[in-house]
Amino acid sequence: MSEPSETKWSCEYCTYENFPSSLKCTMCRGPRPFVSEDIYRLHGSERSLSNTNLPGLAAGPCENKMNRGKWSCEICMFVNQSKDQLCSQCSNPAPSSPNTLHEHIQPLRITQNSDIAQSLSRSRTNSPPTSLTNIENSRRTTQKWMCSMCTYENWPKSIKCSMCGHVPNNSHRSQASSLIMSSPEREIDSNQDNTRLHGSPNILDTAISQSSNNYDTERKIRQLRRHADWNWLNACLGILEGDPNPVEAYLSSGGDPTRTLTAAEVAILNRASAFDVGHTLVHLAIRFKREDLLAILLSQIEGSGSGVKRVPSYVAPDLAADIRRHFASTLRQRKGSFQCNYVTEFPTFALPAEVDELPGPVQEQLFTELLDKDAQEQLESDPAVINWSLELTVRLGSRLYALWNRSAGDCLLDSVMQATWGVFDRDNTLRRALAESLSQGGRLFYPRWKEYEAAQASLLHFSLEEGQWEEDWTSLLSLASQPGTSLEQLHIFALAHILRRPIIVYGVKYVKSFRGEALGYARFEGVYLPLLWDQSFCIRTPIALGYTRGHFSALVPLEPYSSRLDRPQTHHPDELQSIFLPLMDRERKLLHVHFLTEAELGQEETILRQWLDVCETEGGVLVAQQLLHKRPLLVAQMIEEWLNHYRRLAQMTSAPFARPIPIQDYSSDGDTDDE
Repeated sequence: MSEPSETKWSCEYCTYENFPSSLKCTMCRGPRPFVSEDIYRLHGSERSLSNTNLPGLAAGPCENKMNRGKWSCEICMFVNQSKDQLCSQCSNPAPSSPNTLHEHIQPLRITQNSDIAQSLSRSRTNSPPTSLTNIENSRRTTQKWMCSMCTYENWPKSIKCSMCGHVPNNSHRSQASSLIMSSPEREIDSNQDNTRLHGSPNILDTAISQSSNNYDTERKIRQLRRHADWNWLNACLGILEGDPNPVEAYLSSGGDPTRTLTAAEVAILNRASAFDVGHTLVHLAIRFKREDLLAILLSQIEGSGSGVKRVPSYVAPDLAADIRRHFASTLRQRKGSFQCNYVTEFPTFALPAEVDELPGPVQEQLFTELLDKDAQEQLESDPAVINWSLELTVRLGSRLYALWNRSAGDCLLDSVMQATWGVFDRDNTLRRALAESLSQGGRLFYPRWKEYEAAQASLLHFSLEEGQWEEDWTSLLSLASQPGTSLEQLHIFALAHILRRPIIVYGVKYVKSFRGEALGYARFEGVYLPLLWDQSFCIRTPIALGYTRGHFSALVPLEPYSSRLDRPQTHHPDELQSIFLPLMDRERKLLHVHFLTEAELGQEETILRQWLDVCETEGGVLVAQQLLHKRPLLVAQMIEEWLNHYRRLAQMTSAPFARPIPIQDYSSDGDTDDE
């Protein structure tokens, strides 16, 4: 009963046992292996196969074919005519003669020292007999190494995977035995290697390294995504997309801004071109030029409070976008000899009076999230530049507050937009208007700028040639047209013409280093008047800006109630109050008026009275009136939404069971300003 199974031959590829008459494997259609032929019968021997102790070898179908006038091909087993010199099927040459066949078969004899004999001996000793083909396949499998990426078994001589091209970390000879280990052993060995190289591995890194193929990798990543810190990962995506909401949520929950991305987190984010291992939120903000978010992160790292800012345009991003579009629609260009852009509306931004009604802790949080504390402290420190007169700040209610804005080269334009409309110049509308005005109106700007700069240079005992003047002028035009670049005094002078109103800059006298050392003289402080326009074409209400170390801030007052006024109302029905801006420093010296010609020097006070509503206080301080009119509708709606957030916080403190104010628990919808 066992004879039929012994005469079958085993397929080299799928180990299926086929009948002796089959030339190809019935299962996988693989060719019949040469090793399964009975070499003794091919040699003409009558010895029985049972004497060889090779149970897998059977007689082939070509036995004694040469004796009957035909010969069987050694390659494809096709039976050919005796006259054929080549196989009709595969073109293999015919054997020379039956008598010399043993010379060709001799190398296939099994000796005691051969690999097959040794394998058979071991198999007889350790396990039940198996076919010679299975033994050969087992020997080859143990010599191959498995790719850790696609699990393809490669030959030992392969340096990289033949399927996916993956190059193993170590030599394939040293990894061959480890890669064909069982799955649990391979996982343990991989974990031990990662621990030796990187210390205690991250749970996501360990899971990914343990997976043996793409299916397991995807399955483990899907499982571990449910346990990942998505608050942190969403903050990284927020930096990429310019969305401050997830960044604020991460920081407000106590997240560390210095946290770095791991390899597993980069794999989960699946943005290889955007995220790299070891990057922090600061790296991402610098890489994608998110200056506004970078300022928040740096302030958080430096320990200056929560670092999260809540300006009105944060709370009402749609209204802020509408305000910017409305501002763009108010820009016009003057025709004629002086082609300069100008605005048709003149709002002046001020903080709402309702801020004074908020409880002390809520009011403190509001100022922390709205103001630039560093700029405020520098401007008020000794020697103070703003709020140095108690008569102005207390009696006349003209205290100035430095609003926070972006810290890039757009801070001047942001501060101008904040002082007028309460938003940032995110769309670079004001910058484009500035560049166009200097370029097209240069015929009038250039002579006054050159004369003013030449006078300043003569005080320092040096002069420039005409080519150098033109080169400097070209550089100033280039700065005006490039977003993110710092601006100079000429640009403030041009902005005064675009706004058609004076600009007063209160700035530090000297630019200092981080260690407090004076680096140079800061020349920004002073009054900038639209001298190239007719006075009748401009308004007399100025705006105020603050200048610290390379940074501009909008200086705005707190709007008082009408019922508090102790002065008679003016004839303007929409006018709320006059704020008084000093035209002197604390030493009672008149502020410098920029870009005056040689003929106008010495007449500064007269010129100021021509362009501003100037009066003198009882203490002898020369001041300019800043008239606060009714807010535009869009600005009023934005301020109202912003105030509602702090009103809700105030209700928490006045409830029957008052709760502590969440200093960092923000829930606003964010702002499209990227602020």
